Amino acid sequence: MELTLNEKRLLVALGSIGSADAGTLADLMDSRREAVVQYANLAGERGLVDVEKQVSRRYVPTEEGRAYLGQGLPERQVLESFGETIPMRDLQSHPLAKIAIGWMRKKGWIAIRDGIVQKTGATGAGADEVAFARLGETGAIEDSDGVADLAKRGLVEEDETVAYTVAITPLGREVLAGGLDLQEEAGTLTRDQILSGSWKDVPLRRYDVTKLPKRAYPGKVHPYQHLIEEMRRILLDMGFEEMAGGIVQSSFWNFDALFQPQDHPAREMQDTFFLGERWPLPKGFERVRDMHEHGGETSSTGWGGAWSAAKAEQCVLRTHTTSLSIQHLASNPNPPVRAFCIGRVYRREAIDPTHLAEFEQLEGIVMDEGVNFRHLLGFLKEFYAKMGFEKVRFRPGYFPYTEPSVEPEVYVEGLGWVELGGAGIFRQEVTAPFGIEHPVLAWGLGISRVAMLRLGLRDLRQLYRSDVEWIREMPTYGGRR
Repeated sequence: MELTLNEKRLLVALGSIGSADAGTLADLMDSRREAVVQYANLAGERGLVDVEKQVSRRYVPTEEGRAYLGQGLPERQVLESFGETIPMRDLQSHPLAKIAIGWMRKKGWIAIRDGIVQKTGATGAGADEVAFARLGETGAIEDSDGVADLAKRGLVEEDETVAYTVAITPLGREVLAGGLDLQEEAGTLTRDQILSGSWKDVPLRRYDVTKLPKRAYPGKVHPYQHLIEEMRRILLDMGFEEMAGGIVQSSFWNFDALFQPQDHPAREMQDTFFLGERWPLPKGFERVRDMHEHGGETSSTGWGGAWSAAKAEQCVLRTHTTSLSIQHLASNPNPPVRAFCIGRVYRREAIDPTHLAEFEQLEGIVMDEGVNFRHLLGFLKEFYAKMGFEKVRFRPGYFPYTEPSVEPEVYVEGLGWVELGGAGIFRQEVTAPFGIEHPVLAWGLGISRVAMLRLGLRDLRQLYRSDVEWIREMPTYGGRR
């Protein structure tokens, strides 16, 4: 049986004592405790030693807990600082009052009437106090009555101790009795040894090439962030520029500029996070107002009714990134324009495995002379193909600010056809107020839904959890097989 030098040294150390803890063996072998455990596990795989692991858990005081040792819990200290009654105002001057008053009331030690604190007489020590007193005597305690309450209060914390006991087996004694060569082995060769040929006489350490090395976990980009960056790179390669903007938008840009009527259900509290701030309307807002009320200078009849400037000034957490698209177009009304945005949006959704109150959206726009609906479908098919979805189809859809409108769908094995967003050509009611005279192709995509398909998830919340194990196991290339 081929043994490493360290395994041989371990057997020799155990030969006279039979068994010992890792610390004792480390002293005998002039080594580290961790290294001895490693040697023992190797020898244990060969049946030469038995390794027993003992885990003990105790509770020790936290920094706050140490401040109370010898003096008692805060509520006991404050309780003993006054007689039978005391005005609440005076009691609150005690440095521990903020912590203690609530606990004294919870434990039934005091009653408060008309601003006067009075002891109830039922002030016996509970299990938490008994455990805390024992902690002051011993410095550490086992889990028992009252300890869980101290832990919840942050006064104690769990301290885990792991000990290893190593014992030689009959097979180990048999190998030891046969004699062991304790000659030092070389784990590496030097340049001089190779040039001189002396390496031929060097006792080399033997390696088992069939054993898997310890798994390493290098730093990596979060799979979801990797997927977002992949989408960004695809659009940049397709000739798009990236646009950005704040998550707080006025209702004017988030709704009105996109020809959403001011009584649209999406503008109600159940769908939108409204803020207390108000932003002034931009120059030329009257053209948007006129478009809503009577269609402005177009053939549209608008929505009718009176348009409210106060309602348009109210700020919201953006419900879509289309608010950035229309602002970008307003600043760049002449072709060509080819831009995209990847950003977080917010909606008042009930959180479940397929809905979140905040999520990422990808927004794209193309404005140029002569572009049409077929160009829109072509852009979408190209993008989805680069994302790995080979089968793409489109079905008619409806959105307040595009006409015609479609909902792209991709085919996923095991799921069938899955809808992945909305698209269309901006209506004249959207573009005309800003002097845009050419067609604007637009689409929005919920990135989280793509992430679920690409990463094989069934719960959107997984994308935002701090699950280190999941991040380690997920391929860095975003889940594409």
